Amino acid sequence: MDFQFDARTEKLRARLGTFLEECVHPAEAVHAEQVAAAGDPWARSPVLEELKAEARRRGLWNLFLPDPRYGAGLTNLQYAPLAELTGRSPHLAPEAVNCAAPDTGNMELLAEFGSEAQRERWLKPLLEGEIRSAFCMTEPEVASSDATNIATRIVRDGDSYVIDGRKWWSSGAMDPRCEIFIVMGKTDPGADRHRQQSMILVPRDTPGVTVRRGMTVFGYSDAPHGGHAEIDFTGVRVPAENLVGAEGAGFAIAQARLGPGRIHHCMRLVGMAERALELLCRRANQRIAFGRPLAEQGVVREWIAESRVRIEQARLLVLKTAWLMDTVGNKGAHTEIQAIKIATPAMAEWVIDKAIQGYGGAGVSQDTPLAGLWAQARTLRLADGPDEVHRSSLAKRELRRWA
Repeated sequence: MDFQFDARTEKLRARLGTFLEECVHPAEAVHAEQVAAAGDPWARSPVLEELKAEARRRGLWNLFLPDPRYGAGLTNLQYAPLAELTGRSPHLAPEAVNCAAPDTGNMELLAEFGSEAQRERWLKPLLEGEIRSAFCMTEPEVASSDATNIATRIVRDGDSYVIDGRKWWSSGAMDPRCEIFIVMGKTDPGADRHRQQSMILVPRDTPGVTVRRGMTVFGYSDAPHGGHAEIDFTGVRVPAENLVGAEGAGFAIAQARLGPGRIHHCMRLVGMAERALELLCRRANQRIAFGRPLAEQGVVREWIAESRVRIEQARLLVLKTAWLMDTVGNKGAHTEIQAIKIATPAMAEWVIDKAIQGYGGAGVSQDTPLAGLWAQARTLRLADGPDEVHRSSLAKRELRRWA
């Protein structure tokens, strides 16, 4: 394994780092002020649109898509350090370069499984950053960590499908520019448990679609992911050609979508932890307590040293996983994908927590990005599968080796 970044990656990395320093970090406070002035936590900010235009001008766009027909054509290993950099400003940077969840996973899904008509109608404007999208899988009435529990019905009726059900934590749905929902539901409850589900495209303005409310994450709108919504689908009728792939393929499509999504989250989490550690070190050098800088306090040095160790461990595992996905495919990297999904959010949560402690009251306030970073890291121990599900599955795989 050789994790040395190639010339193209280094060039993009330098360009993206400059973009963050010159444009994104200075815009963070402006973005917060504009959203607050709008009186809507999910409102679009003018500065974000300016950042997107500047990112395109600098050639920093759709970096996540490995298919050169649609994106930059980078491998997972090439994209990893770039995604890490965007994680340093997760509220702005991912969307600024059109690499924000859930659109990334939805674009990958449409590119791989969508029909030509679906790609033309929905993938194209997503690639251009003209619209946003939502992914509707989780439900409030069932334990959705087991996706076979999904109860929403998708029933064929002539040339249409009719959808009935309730979703929540539908990522992306609160963004005012969200125009398309990708909905997972059951088309055949009597089939094998992994062949009951299907995916279907539902335009937001379809009659019968009701966005009940936005879901907050530890009080935050989670606008970087387009906001999460609770949505009712009541007698929602869409053309049969809106089905993604074949009937019964929904579970397999979901798993194919979630694999790259998990590693993208982990790449960004490494960047979030790096930002937190940088802030902690700056604070420790400048803040005086009991007659000396925090940097001279033994406990603070322990936090800093342990943070560096944990970040490096997580980064190496993420890079190994990216390399495996490139060389043996997502299935061949399944163990490592689960491992990073367990380890990286916990690492980032720990590092950010220590940075918060180093800042004291300021760490939990709106005056630093730390509280928002912590909320995102903690949430990712649930999103795309909770820790316990990944641990159970990973243990089963290990046990099978020695059965």
